[in-house]
Amino acid sequence: MPEPAIHVDHVWKKFRKGQLEDSLRDLIPAMCAKLVGRVPRESKNEFWALRDVTFEVQQGESIGIIGPNGAGKSTLLKLLSRIIRPNRGSYKVNGRLSALIEVGAGFHQDLTGRENIYLNGAILGMARKEIRGKEEAIIDFAGVEEFIDTPVKRYSSGMKARLGFAVAAHMEPDVLLVDEVLSVGDARFRQKCINHMNKLIRSNVTVV
Repeated sequence: MPEPAIHVDHVWKKFRKGQLEDSLRDLIPAMCAKLVGRVPRESKNEFWALRDVTFEVQQGESIGIIGPNGAGKSTLLKLLSRIIRPNRGSYKVNGRLSALIEVGAGFHQDLTGRENIYLNGAILGMARKEIRGKEEAIIDFAGVEEFIDTPVKRYSSGMKARLGFAVAAHMEPDVLLVDEVLSVGDARFRQKCINHMNKLIRSNVTVV
């Protein structure tokens, strides 16, 4: 029996609430406040975004993770993308992973759309030769031909989302992780993305 595409085993992830003291200027007043008992204990400043999560996704399966705001959906996807690490438990993703977690993630605002295709593609693990061979298809899919040599800081959020999805989709992954970023696109582009994801699913790509 083949290994599952994704295996998550009793994963817990904790974050801290409130302000983090990341400089000496912030740290000294915070230490004084703790000494006089003006702040709650550290345990009260922490919360578990994920608690004892276990599941498997088989190769070629497509699943949706649903829940209200704050349920931990994006945290789980960021963990599978190796952006963050769990406090407890373990996970494994088998195969080539592509993730579209946040609009414009991995983009440099001062670089052009074309330059960011190469930057973002490299971050996702694509070779320069592979990116060059797919460059025109990515630009065409994103529908930003007129602005491809313009810095992305002048792009709308929808344009960034389209370009980001186009790069991720043309990576030809074994596992594709997609967060709610496509909600910023117009209806026509969302349908285009759905059609492309259906094509990936039919080609045995695992989609979460």
